[in-house]
Amino acid sequence: MRMSDTIEQFIKELLTQDAPEVELKRNELAAYFGCAPSQINYVLATRFTPDHGYVTESRRGGGGYIRIVRVVQEPGQHLLYLMNERIGDSITEQEAVRLISQLMETGMVTQSEGQLMRAAVSAQALSIPVPDAMKDAVRAKTMKSMLSVIARQNREMK
Repeated sequence: MRMSDTIEQFIKELLTQDAPEVELKRNELAAYFGCAPSQINYVLATRFTPDHGYVTESRRGGGGYIRIVRVVQEPGQHLLYLMNERIGDSITEQEAVRLISQLMETGMVTQSEGQLMRAAVSAQALSIPVPDAMKDAVRAKTMKSMLSVIARQNREMK
């Protein structure tokens, strides 16, 4: 397992249902993992973002800290955010795969649903002779369509 994955997993284990917020010291965390503080910054900047359902706050200096808060959203609200704000009119294959992975991680889609979604937005599925910008636009419409079905299913389950 890569160092970034290990750090991410460690922080996620600290963030439980009972403790949706954790406060850490960047230098102490770096010393614990035997890495540079910039490695901690990288993990925070790439894996604990609002798109992933987290808000991070930090204060530098001697008494500095990093506070990570897991934002609890209704699934429908999160899906609307993804459709309207995150995807927009265009999305690359890498961004779509990352988003699908997040949906699987949060349990909004099953593993098999995620695999089907990945196949639908893959380069192989969109291997048509058109510019990449057009493929990204088709991929965005496909993602939005799939997310709207998921949102409807979530409403029906309630």
